[in-house]
Amino acid sequence: MPSAPRLLLALALLTPLSLRVQAGPAPWYYWRSLVDGQRVCAQTSPGAGWEQDSAAYEGPGCQPRRQVLIVPMRPSR
Repeated sequence: MPSAPRLLLALALLTPLSLRVQAGPAPWYYWRSLVDGQRVCAQTSPGAGWEQDSAAYEGPGCQPRRQVLIVPMRPSR
């Protein structure tokens, strides 16, 4: 069993690494069928016979991500 100082040192060294390894959601794309031209929205290719048909969307279901504006408040007088 490791001693307390060694355990604390190991946690202190590993914590910054674990904070950097956070995954985000995968982007969404429109995919077009090479057979009939039908389009579908998915995060990954539906399979053989499909090609990517759009740039990446960050919102689910190929919707653009909503813009959020943060307006600072004026100090009260």
